[in-house]
Amino acid sequence: MSTKDFIEKDYYKVLGVPKDATEAEIKKAYRKLAREFHPDANKGNVKAEERFKEISEANDVLGDPKKRKEYDEARALFGNGGFRPGPGAAGGSFNFDLGDLFGGNAQGGGFGGGIGDVFGGLFNRGGGAGPTRTQPRRGQDVDTEVTLSFTEAIEGATVPLRMSSQAPCKACSGTGDKNGTPRVCPTCVGTGQVARGSGGGFSLTDPCPDCKGRGLIAEHPCLECKGSGRAKSSRTMQVRIPAGVTDGQRIRLRGKGAPGERGGPAGDLYVVVHVGEHPVFGRKDDNLTVTVPVTFAEAALGGEVRVPTLGGPAVTLKLPPGTPNGRTMRARGKGAVRKDGTRGDLLVTVEVSVPQDLSGKARDALEAYREATAGEDPRAELFEAAKGA
Repeated sequence: MSTKDFIEKDYYKVLGVPKDATEAEIKKAYRKLAREFHPDANKGNVKAEERFKEISEANDVLGDPKKRKEYDEARALFGNGGFRPGPGAAGGSFNFDLGDLFGGNAQGGGFGGGIGDVFGGLFNRGGGAGPTRTQPRRGQDVDTEVTLSFTEAIEGATVPLRMSSQAPCKACSGTGDKNGTPRVCPTCVGTGQVARGSGGGFSLTDPCPDCKGRGLIAEHPCLECKGSGRAKSSRTMQVRIPAGVTDGQRIRLRGKGAPGERGGPAGDLYVVVHVGEHPVFGRKDDNLTVTVPVTFAEAALGGEVRVPTLGGPAVTLKLPPGTPNGRTMRARGKGAVRKDGTRGDLLVTVEVSVPQDLSGKARDALEAYREATAGEDPRAELFEAAKGA
């Protein structure tokens, strides 16, 4: 915004005070308007945000006696945009272009140096150019952890999370000033950033070291937040953890972090998930695993075996005759939920169960089986291979 725009602004009208208002009256008017139009109290209201910027800009000038004096002098020279000639000028007011005048192209007055000094001091302090603007500021990201059961991780769950983060200070309504009247930072002129040269005609911006990027400075720091405008806040929120998460996975939830400042967006919430173990099931990528014991007869002769699933009805798998110990079969679609909504498989590993106690009838049957297979040596190939190695 140009200097012309500043001169044509009526800061007294912005604050709703007369031109002879005292410092106390100006401060009182600003405090009332700032609380009414503060972005934290009008989230998403663009008009309120612009009004707050105008109020802050007006207070930055009228709240400083030196700036107010310079502003009043400038307004006296250029009331309503027209130049008022001195006693030696003939006729009425001259209609000079303020842009030409401040650019050094004024005719018939020779005001360039003096006027430039006046407005340079008023509108270009602290190395900043242009209007004072307090920018919206994004809230901080928040990290937390949650522990889920094995089933919750597979199926998804909504869990309560208690979080501590920075939020607008309630004692000062987020202004940082105990009187609710912070002033625009003169170093960054309310932008929250300062430029630094990087060579080659380029410049970079850094957070302002004086206001820590806020764009505002509290002359009377709030005792609760020490002038930062932010205070520690605890809250509990219900968070939906998607199905299929794994142990140690870090989930990003957009906009669930700390609230922003001056209408800025909230930060993000990062949740590290810890998953407990299950007494029956395990997990391998998107597949679940389970070990199912079978009898020697089932493994040798084959048959149908019922297998439990996680949170659902059992499935029946067909066991082929001569199934060896440790063989893995697959029950499709009974595993963990994938990102696309489909499910992995349930990997079923067969474990031949050896009975510890045999009834007389069972022992007789096994003795008969041993006699029937007496000529067979399952270890013969093993020894032959060992000799040839």
